[in-house]
Amino acid sequence: MPPATDLSLLCPVCRNSLRPGDGGTRTLECGAGHHFDAAKQGYFNFLVGKGTVFEADTADMVAARFDFLSAGHYQLLADAVAELAAPALLSMPGKRPAVLDAGTGTGHYLRAVLDRVQQNRLRPQAGEPGEAPEGSAPEPVPVQAIGLDISKFALRRAARMNPDAVNVVGDVWQPLPVADNAVDVVTVVFAPRNAPEFARVLRPGGRLVVVTPRPGHLEEIAGQAGLLGIEPAKDERLAMSLGQHFTPALSVSRNLDLALFLNPRDVANLALMGPAGHHLDRAALAVLEAGLPARTAVSARFRISVFEPMPPSGR
Repeated sequence: MPPATDLSLLCPVCRNSLRPGDGGTRTLECGAGHHFDAAKQGYFNFLVGKGTVFEADTADMVAARFDFLSAGHYQLLADAVAELAAPALLSMPGKRPAVLDAGTGTGHYLRAVLDRVQQNRLRPQAGEPGEAPEGSAPEPVPVQAIGLDISKFALRRAARMNPDAVNVVGDVWQPLPVADNAVDVVTVVFAPRNAPEFARVLRPGGRLVVVTPRPGHLEEIAGQAGLLGIEPAKDERLAMSLGQHFTPALSVSRNLDLALFLNPRDVANLALMGPAGHHLDRAALAVLEAGLPARTAVSARFRISVFEPMPPSGR
């Protein structure tokens, strides 16, 4: 677990800065005396007071997502998110980049971002600025990372996936436990979007990368698996919801289509891992899985939208 003070974390009770306590990186405390210990699985729980009114993903929903993503079915999506996030994390030589993954889930998408930056950004060691001497072993620049999710079951997985991040149980609709202008990138993959808070924590020149499904997403199995439908005009409503704080970077935003061939367990995991998993009849899902063919062709259709924060005067 990295030093949390590097991440400009704020106390969820009083909004003062957090710093390591006597327990080192596994303990956080603020000047007002509020104290937080990491769970044995490596995450911090910042849901305080009444917690949250929203329903967190259950253990079986998280396990389904972990198995599906670990099988690599959405790896091209993770790679695309990392590619679009990387420019804002690589643009300032000598500066340690920072990323917030809001709704991090099992941490797979944040892992892709961290790996991409580690592969592409090197710390200068000698010679000209920005260059390592010929024949030397370059030293990767560490990325400051925060993974936030409402589900403690998800954070248990994310903490193992991303031990180099600070993983936090929190509600994205509450004030984020992050200081102003503290991160270069916010990624939001199939998760809620708190535009004012994302704008507050992003540095000037930063990026908000949002993934949403497009019409036709998983349509081959949506009906029989009980998946939720795609709302009409989703792109327009996304832009409107962010419009007071962000401008769309249309030149780099993109659509991504994946042709998947899934076995019965994959289909069941896909049904269970999303929002519909809160309501699915597990027994009926098992019957469906048992009756599926060895391979089912499924179309996954995504929109990866990039937004840039407006200057304060434009908000």
